[in-house]
Amino acid sequence: VLTAQRAMSAFVIAAGLVGIYFFLQQTLFKRARCKSPVRLLGKTVIITGGNTGIGKATALELARRGARVVLACRNRQKAEAAICDIRRETGNSEVVFMELDLASLQSVRSFAETFLKTEPRLDLLINNAVQGLVADGRTTDGFGVEFGVNHLGHFLLTCLLLDRLKEGGSGRVITVSSIAHIWGKINFENMMSNKDLGTGKYSWQFFQAYCNSKLCNVLFIHELAKRLKGTNVTCYCVHPGIVRTELSRHVSLWQKVFIEPVARLLFLDAEAGAQTTLHCALQEGIEPLSGRYFSLCVFKEVGAKARDDAVARKLWEVSERLTGLA
Repeated sequence: VLTAQRAMSAFVIAAGLVGIYFFLQQTLFKRARCKSPVRLLGKTVIITGGNTGIGKATALELARRGARVVLACRNRQKAEAAICDIRRETGNSEVVFMELDLASLQSVRSFAETFLKTEPRLDLLINNAVQGLVADGRTTDGFGVEFGVNHLGHFLLTCLLLDRLKEGGSGRVITVSSIAHIWGKINFENMMSNKDLGTGKYSWQFFQAYCNSKLCNVLFIHELAKRLKGTNVTCYCVHPGIVRTELSRHVSLWQKVFIEPVARLLFLDAEAGAQTTLHCALQEGIEPLSGRYFSLCVFKEVGAKARDDAVARKLWEVSERLTGLA
């Protein structure tokens, strides 16, 4: 009788785990696919951090559709390896590297200056490069890396390239955010005094700073859309899903022991993670949704703090001062 009870208990536990697995696959780890057939012959795209992960998967698909793709990356060696892969898989030779270190505002300015001198058009700007969940250190300009890279670097880059985007027929800006923005908060006093989005050295404090930076992304796109009204440029913010490449780059060894098995079982691969970015880059008819947040290739409502007009406007003004635009 005892053996039968143990067997039944084991069966119930196993069935419960299987049920949880399938539930998570259909909710938190659900997949979607970009269905747009649009071709991009004659169009030019910039993808920051396009040498690995979601960025590389995005670059691969856009190159496959005929775009000229500029990989804006810090590491030349990794970028050139990615370019070789993309050219080989797509047959598109119009995939090039341009050096960009988002942790340096001077590098952002140099990139923009070089691009504007050498490239006659820009149709898509994909702000993809991000610092991970547990990233320490400071940028060249003294900002916390998550603040400096995830928000300020992309903010400056976008502003410097807006005129070129407006010159085309229908430019788009896509910024990769995260569902983590729902845990974010904006502390302007700390932002100005500490040049960061958080304080402390513990993993949870770095995670909080990451969430704060992702909220900055959503608010940036919210305000950008308002400033682009009356132009032919639209902008979108995306949650790519929970992707393996996002979590494991900056965590410690003991954290990887817990994260990696779950990641391999449940998390999305880079190709799946690129689908919502591709949807916002390619899908026709979404122009009225400029400034909105997308997940699983569909528009999703965000909470009140992620669409606060006053906070979004102040974040823009503070970002202009911190990047030297004002």
